[in-house]
Amino acid sequence: MFRRPPRQQFGAICYRWNESEGALRLEVLLITSRDTGRWVIPKGWPMGQKKSHAVAEREAYEEAGVKGKVGKKPYGDYSYDKAMPGGMAVPCMVLVFLLEVRELKTDFPEMGARRLEWFSPESAAEQVREPQLKVLLRNLPQKLAPPVAKA
Repeated sequence: MFRRPPRQQFGAICYRWNESEGALRLEVLLITSRDTGRWVIPKGWPMGQKKSHAVAEREAYEEAGVKGKVGKKPYGDYSYDKAMPGGMAVPCMVLVFLLEVRELKTDFPEMGARRLEWFSPESAAEQVREPQLKVLLRNLPQKLAPPVAKA
């Protein structure tokens, strides 16, 4: 069967370090998709001449109200089939960037259209459907070192 080449998207794994019970714990923000309600990361289509990491950063703000520091180099990628209106599925490849959350806005473009929840990387991996995204989430603790306390 003929299969189209995947369409490119850019996404962000939004993370923070949260102090809990005297220890710093890595947390990942997941959001629900607007159509199916399944857990996903913020992602979207290319935006003109905007650089890929800037698109990921913009989508994180529009979909989750996240402001922070985005890495300019991709962390990884994953593929999935995006369900389109009318039942057609479009293969997509998502280039993923890491975004350290520094602020969560209470007013943002898609506020009220999605649920947001913080998870440990392992729990986040259990929530998402895409196998390659699960691997990216599970490998996150080895990629990120906790911040060093400033003296």
